Amino acid sequence: MKNVRQTNINIHRDSWVEINLENVSHNMREIRKNTPDGIKLLAVVKADAYGHGSVMLAPTLLASGADMLGVASIDEGVDLRQAKINCEILVLGAVPVWAVETAVNADLIISIFSREHLQACKQTFERTGKKPKVHVKLDTGMNRIGISTDEAVKFIEQVRKADYLEFLGVFTHLANAEIREKTQIQINRWNDVISNIDTTGLTLHILNTAGAMCYDVPNSNMRRVGIALYGLYPDLPPDEKVRKPDLKPVMSLKARIVNIHNAKDGEGVSYGHTFTAKGTRKIATVPLGYADGVSRNLSNKICGTLNDKEVRQIGNITMDQMMFDITGIDAKPGDVISVLDDKHSIDEWAKILGTINYELTCRLKVRLPRVYTR
Repeated sequence: MKNVRQTNINIHRDSWVEINLENVSHNMREIRKNTPDGIKLLAVVKADAYGHGSVMLAPTLLASGADMLGVASIDEGVDLRQAKINCEILVLGAVPVWAVETAVNADLIISIFSREHLQACKQTFERTGKKPKVHVKLDTGMNRIGISTDEAVKFIEQVRKADYLEFLGVFTHLANAEIREKTQIQINRWNDVISNIDTTGLTLHILNTAGAMCYDVPNSNMRRVGIALYGLYPDLPPDEKVRKPDLKPVMSLKARIVNIHNAKDGEGVSYGHTFTAKGTRKIATVPLGYADGVSRNLSNKICGTLNDKEVRQIGNITMDQMMFDITGIDAKPGDVISVLDDKHSIDEWAKILGTINYELTCRLKVRLPRVYTR
């Protein structure tokens, strides 16, 4: 029997994203099984859990082996707190200095890497009497945010001495985990810093999802996992040293047929008539389009599943609707076409579009309700 939970957002549509919580739990357990004893796991649920719904997934992730959660912004952390998620939550992104007090009041851990951050932490403590909880972010080669490794040891010493904050950890982020030579440069820079500071009581983390599948770094005691939680793999080195967990897909995309009609020989379908019928074709329309996150550039290039049979999407994908050729299939309005499922993965879409699966899962959240199954 399948248990279903549904969000209360926009539930009057005949298209939806379906999230399999049992597979989320399976993936978390697989990742834990592939993690050495004594190493903590941070589950990354930023961007609304990559479009899967962070508030709904957090309890499953924590019950299945995650030790803490990671978000991109204070607002994302506050959303989890308002949903009564009480674990440690680290804000991985840059925190505005004017928002440090909000983070403290929500009991969030923030990333710091500048003197301005230290000043904001001190002022927050003086106003509230609460010590901000912090992890220091190092820039070992991403060139995005973080203090440079040249300045890191001195900065960390300053943080260690600050009596107005709780110093809990140090971390960095890999830019090219799929390229071993470049990653080793970052690991070396990381080791140079960590070997020159007092790490007593600190959580140290460098490995992201891809890094956790490819490397072992002794100077770390936590790993951050993101995309693998959702049943998808990051880019990995093309060698036999990769340790890939057995993941199950989490997200599917479905829509009900709202209209069926015939297109005669020579007639075009959708804007621009990029598809022309050869012979009479049976056409099904579903209420799903690029405003829902399905790129128009996928037009005429993807397939779905209807009654266990593959059907081809035809014509340009429009803002709110798309069409499928269902010629030869017994179907009626109300029948469901699975656009993403076990047979048609979002990795296929990413390959067509020349992008990554992360981006596409995040897109599928604008108007689509989430249905959670177990």
